[in-house]
Amino acid sequence: MKDFDIEEELNKLPQLPGVYLMHSDSEEILYVGKAASLHNRVRQYFRKGHGHGGSPKITKMVSQIAYFEYIVTGSEMEALVLECNLIKEYRPRYNTLMTDDKGYPYIRVTVDEAYPRVLFSHQMRRDKSRYFGPYTDGKAVHDIIQLVQRLFRLRTCSRVLPRDIGKERPCLYYQIGQCSGPCDDSLVTREEYNEQIRQAVSFLNGNTKELVSQLKTRMKELAAEMEFEKAAEIRDQIDGINHIMDKQRMNDTTQDNRDVVAFARGERDTVVTVFFVRDGQLIGRENHHMSAEAEEPDADVLLEFLKQYYSSTPYIPKEILTRIPVPEQEVLLSYLSDKKGQKVTLLQPQRGDKAGLLKLAEDNARLVLEQDIERIKKREKRTTGAVQEIAEILGIPTASRMEAFDISNISGYHSVASMVVFENGEPRRNAYRKFRLRTVEGPNDYASMKEVLTRRYTNEKLGPLPDVLMMDGGKGQVHVAEMVLDSLGLEIPVCGMVKDDHHRTRGLYYKDKEVHFPKGSEAMHMVTALQDETHRFAITYHQLLRSKGQVHSILDDIDGIGPKRRRALMLHFKTIEAVQAASVEELSSLPEMNRDAAESVYAFFHKEKSEEKQPPK
Repeated sequence: MKDFDIEEELNKLPQLPGVYLMHSDSEEILYVGKAASLHNRVRQYFRKGHGHGGSPKITKMVSQIAYFEYIVTGSEMEALVLECNLIKEYRPRYNTLMTDDKGYPYIRVTVDEAYPRVLFSHQMRRDKSRYFGPYTDGKAVHDIIQLVQRLFRLRTCSRVLPRDIGKERPCLYYQIGQCSGPCDDSLVTREEYNEQIRQAVSFLNGNTKELVSQLKTRMKELAAEMEFEKAAEIRDQIDGINHIMDKQRMNDTTQDNRDVVAFARGERDTVVTVFFVRDGQLIGRENHHMSAEAEEPDADVLLEFLKQYYSSTPYIPKEILTRIPVPEQEVLLSYLSDKKGQKVTLLQPQRGDKAGLLKLAEDNARLVLEQDIERIKKREKRTTGAVQEIAEILGIPTASRMEAFDISNISGYHSVASMVVFENGEPRRNAYRKFRLRTVEGPNDYASMKEVLTRRYTNEKLGPLPDVLMMDGGKGQVHVAEMVLDSLGLEIPVCGMVKDDHHRTRGLYYKDKEVHFPKGSEAMHMVTALQDETHRFAITYHQLLRSKGQVHSILDDIDGIGPKRRRALMLHFKTIEAVQAASVEELSSLPEMNRDAAESVYAFFHKEKSEEKQPPK
């Protein structure tokens, strides 16, 4: 903002709690923070050698600040809540962020419907439905829903009842005994169905003893009747009920519920492990990744995690165990206690079972981090390492951004083209582009490529210029590209991706020479992947247009050949070249083709051929 005077605005800052947002000159939100005193906290960023100015990360951020804004709140706790929400919404680049924001699923019972259903839900909405959860395992939620639907014979369809009652026959679920058939009121009354829902809700509330007792009685009856397979099914249902309801559901009925939070840090990556202890039993574990600079203190990283994690987690335990205390702990605990509705404590155990559990979580986080580092190294070798290898082979400064083009001209249809972009060795799909040829008629790859490249490199909206241009072809395609770039005054290295007789990538055609890769090198794998992706993208686009009837075949230009005969010709002969080489007898042998149509096709291609042989007058 040109009219924003930072010094003047700093003097206006109030001595009140609130949230501040740092903006760049392009309106990007660089950082979101909270403060007990906006006047004191925000001014620290602009004092050399003081406060936040000592961090290289913050120093870099401050150099990009064009202006800031702030929001005054009634208390520091309100500021913390607002800060969490704004960080989640804007994900500023200089905030320490959770890079894998996870949600927790619920079971939803649509009790507001005349014939309720039991559904999976990603969040708890403010509607008239009953919600159960949250659950730590999404698969377990699906298991519970299927179990409940099967046990209580509840409907799974989306029919609007009672409006649609009697309009259609009951579905397969009724036929196999897994639905009571409320879509037909002669099968089950509304009162009977709602009693089934009542039992299901009671079951989801944890009242399983009576149901398990009934199932055991039924299992014994079936066994006595020699119905062993059905008895085994009920036995499995009982096992499923005990396992799912005892191990997965979070609840507040115990005094021994806690989360154990531990982390391990590398140079650029941080892994935070959370153990869930419910009813004194370790029931689950989650690993979260954070982007945190090495110079950031452990306590600050932990604080950011706790704020972001528990602001989006629907369940908060009474105890949270950590290795170290965090700054602003009183405000954090006040916020968590207010959200839970009862006191929450943050403990740092030094001995005993709790300390042992904390060490176990730390060991887990360290192991995950080591695995991640190894995975990252392999990925970098496969991506950025391959890019560097390509640059070295070609003798160019960098190949960070590679663009590849392909012309798709299938079975005589008009051509389309594709542009695929790899950045730092990985596909950047939002930069891919599709082109429908405007000036080229018929299969002319050179003319088509000339049009596409000209359109690409005269349109600034299609992204920055590449470090190297990859053509899906050899010398001819490379020279066309060089000619277009030269006419536009652009100096971009151009390579042709060359395949061998088995259609495998063999090397690159560059500066009138073929450059070969070391066998099995990452560079060769990278170029192969780029070539395959380019061809796949072009073919997919062409097929999409054909399915919509938006591309034109050369067969459409022949009198007497409509869509049905065109399809028959292509199914039988496979290619336009084979149709062109066929005799009248071969063409007329197709059931869809009569003699006149066959002669029309033959004359069309051989007339064009004879005209091509005529010398110009």
